[in-house]
Amino acid sequence: MSSPLTVTVAFTGASGMPYGLRLVECLLAAGCRVWLLYSQVAQVVARQEMDWNLPGRPAEVEAELSARFAAAPGQLRVFGREEWFAPPASGSNPPDAMVVCPCTMATLAAVAMGLSQNLIERAADVVIKEGRKLVLVPRETPFSAIHLENMLKLARLGVCILPPNPGFYHHPQCVQDLVDFIVARILDQLGVPHRLMARWGEEGADATPD
Repeated sequence: MSSPLTVTVAFTGASGMPYGLRLVECLLAAGCRVWLLYSQVAQVVARQEMDWNLPGRPAEVEAELSARFAAAPGQLRVFGREEWFAPPASGSNPPDAMVVCPCTMATLAAVAMGLSQNLIERAADVVIKEGRKLVLVPRETPFSAIHLENMLKLARLGVCILPPNPGFYHHPQCVQDLVDFIVARILDQLGVPHRLMARWGEEGADATPD
């Protein structure tokens, strides 16, 4: 029996916390193991966008989200920003994939430059050097030439740049439908099955494709 997919998910300080939290929920529901990292500014964004007081202690976050999403024991692990002995910090124990969602331009730039000043940046560096899947969900508009050059550099390394730009061909009825559209695209990149929305050509998808 194959081991469950292990995915590192990182929340940074860009707008878009609902995407990241829904992604964690869907990964756990699909039976994946999740290693969660989050920045200090992500705590501010969580409070601003979702009225969620994201605790500063990783153990509290782990307990809260494990209970909320009915995670199996050990299925969700949460690590601190300076927890250098955490599994994502070493190429000897890399995840199968990593998603930074939402991803700030500062984090994207740090990853493009190969910086490892905190666990999020180091974890991304490990995933790239070990040839694993890295998905960045950059939430900014408009993009400057600096942003675009950093994205191009990473794309040429095989990193998936997936801006949270929802389509409307599935006739969304609420904000959650728009969130699920993006999370579905992320899950597709990871090869994780889902039923968040109808596939193109299936019943319920009746407009222009992505």
